[in-house]
Amino acid sequence: MNDGFHYLDIIFFAMVAAFLVLRLRSVLGRRTGSEQPPQRWGAGEPGGTVVDFPTARRSAAEPEPGSPVSRGLDQIRAADPAFDLDAFLAGARAAFAMIVQAFAEGDKDGLRRLLAPEVFANFAAAIDARQAQGETLTTELVSFRALAPIAAGLDGTMAVITVRFVTDQVNLLRDSQGRVIEGTPDRVVEVKDDWTFRRDPRAPDPNWLLVATRTPDE
Repeated sequence: MNDGFHYLDIIFFAMVAAFLVLRLRSVLGRRTGSEQPPQRWGAGEPGGTVVDFPTARRSAAEPEPGSPVSRGLDQIRAADPAFDLDAFLAGARAAFAMIVQAFAEGDKDGLRRLLAPEVFANFAAAIDARQAQGETLTTELVSFRALAPIAAGLDGTMAVITVRFVTDQVNLLRDSQGRVIEGTPDRVVEVKDDWTFRRDPRAPDPNWLLVATRTPDE
């Protein structure tokens, strides 16, 4: 009699185990042999570096596929699989605000760590000229209307991205007596800037340096 119950127990547990296996397969799925391999991004050149798709993430700010900017960003991703456009643009926005503020305040030390040497020399010269005249500049960065990459690619081994910033600002230049000689205190103006950032993707330092500035043609 006990042996009969023992066999019934074995059959019962076997049925439970089979049920659990079927449930797991329905949740996790099964390989059919027709799965596609992971998508990969190539450098676009024969023998170029190949990057696994999950590492090279796409951004909501991604330019039109196939455009020169998009192809340039793909080159950067091939050289630096960790590159993330959203993170880069967030950093570029923060750098823009810090640089604009540091320039207005004449903070050369703050500028030096964010600018390439040639750009720093130009900024420092403008600060020196302003201070020699006894002038002061105040800048209020009211808002960012837009920022987007307008050029990208590799310059040799260096990753280079140009970003267009469209911002609302209030800029006031005062003379040595504190009188406003440029700008209006209650007037917000739209300002467009094209800034170019550069970084060596092989370097452990994740920071990008500002290497060029220009005012876009209207």
